[in-house]
Amino acid sequence: MIRNATKQDLSRILEIYNDAILNTTAIYSYKPHTLEDRIAWYEDKLASGCPLIVFEDNNVVAGFATFGSFRPWPAFKYSIEHSLYVHKDYRNKGIATTLMKELIAISNKMEYATMVAGIDSENITSISLHKKLGFTYSGTIKKAGYKFGRWLDLMFYQLDLTGPKKPVEE
Repeated sequence: MIRNATKQDLSRILEIYNDAILNTTAIYSYKPHTLEDRIAWYEDKLASGCPLIVFEDNNVVAGFATFGSFRPWPAFKYSIEHSLYVHKDYRNKGIATTLMKELIAISNKMEYATMVAGIDSENITSISLHKKLGFTYSGTIKKAGYKFGRWLDLMFYQLDLTGPKKPVEE
């Protein structure tokens, strides 16, 4: 089941996120976040009107997805960058695809024009998922990060969304 995240989900979301920090190159960060960090992040998501959805399996949060502004300047207001993470015990079960389809539907309903994905170049599973959902390759930043004793290349993929009926410059 997909639903909006609640404050009660934050400890599980934190567990999923910190596992990605500590054991993968999906997040270019070194130190685990605290529950206080996740609470502030959650409150920022709510205040900004950005969705935060979870996939629940037998009353357990198995994954989560959200998006936020791609860049902070006004002309980027129709572009978003998403985040998607699935608990290590629930991977390869279609959860990421289900969450992404829902996030794309929400993005279209909210009239965004472009969804951006920043993906580590070695994350073949994520790249394949995004290609399957219609994302196209937009470029690579070589040596964008340094983690686990090696340089990391960050690839960008984008999905064209429906966009606003009447975009404005304000």
